Amino acid sequence: MQLSVIIVTYNSARHLPVCLESLGEHLRNVEYEVCVVDNASDDGTVALARAAGGRTRVVRNDRNLGFSAAVNTGLRSTSGRYCMWLNPDAMIVGGDVSELLRHFEEEPEVGIIGPQVLNADGSVQLSCRSFPSYNTAFFNRYSLLTRLFPTNRYSRTYLHTDWDHRKLREVDWVSGACLLHRRALLDDVGGLDEQFFMYIEDIDFCLRASRAGWKVHYHPALRVLHHIAGSSRQVPFSMIVELHKSIWRYYAKHFRRDPLKDAVGGAVIWGRCAGMLARAALRQVTFRDAGGLRFSSSSGAAARQKAEAVRASRETPS
Repeated sequence: MQLSVIIVTYNSARHLPVCLESLGEHLRNVEYEVCVVDNASDDGTVALARAAGGRTRVVRNDRNLGFSAAVNTGLRSTSGRYCMWLNPDAMIVGGDVSELLRHFEEEPEVGIIGPQVLNADGSVQLSCRSFPSYNTAFFNRYSLLTRLFPTNRYSRTYLHTDWDHRKLREVDWVSGACLLHRRALLDDVGGLDEQFFMYIEDIDFCLRASRAGWKVHYHPALRVLHHIAGSSRQVPFSMIVELHKSIWRYYAKHFRRDPLKDAVGGAVIWGRCAGMLARAALRQVTFRDAGGLRFSSSSGAAARQKAEAVRASRETPS
């Protein structure tokens, strides 16, 4: 088997059919299998996955084990020489995965590749970055300083906003929304760290691969549209807490620690968590007062239309 695609789902019925459909359309020239690992969905996700049939197998967990544990389950359940993690709220919209697999063959020191990831409007999603440092607390994607001064050198260095994302490049880490790696890499780094229930596991995985001597490349020959937080938005408060637990886990695991740094780091991380929880609560109250949002039953068709618009607006990268 050439490629194993692992999709972790949690109440993903809204997005999964289009995701699976995109695989059938864009992986025609690749020998591949699909493993959907479901974390106890109750919205019909499993039935939709099973209905896909063909190359798709389903592993159903009886409780939500988190993203990392579910990916590890998928890795154990598949046999491809190369592995792709793909979020259910993502879909392939252009390019050729064969180019990325060929790059693995031609560059034996490359262990991980991330494709070009796009927002729903076709703009580039910043899916490859530098490893976090202390500066990242103040110059990350959502920070006030980045919003006020988007061209400052610290944000540009971390977010990789100052180079052409149509070009192949070696980077520190790539997003787990769509990440490809050699199965042989697992012999050196093991699977995902299951202490990361959700978020940051991709950064940790790439860091451990880098320390083991593997390179990480961003390769725009494959293009993937990603609806950020397609599943996690359903439980925003829990996911905000899980995000910050993962940030603390990454800090405790990979940063040189002392009591003062721990106190300051903890204050920054959990203060940010409290602020995000407060904003989420305010949005929920505003949302409820406005009468709520009616989701269209044709959301799958809308996603397909967005994908077609992205395909039409993007030129094949050089």
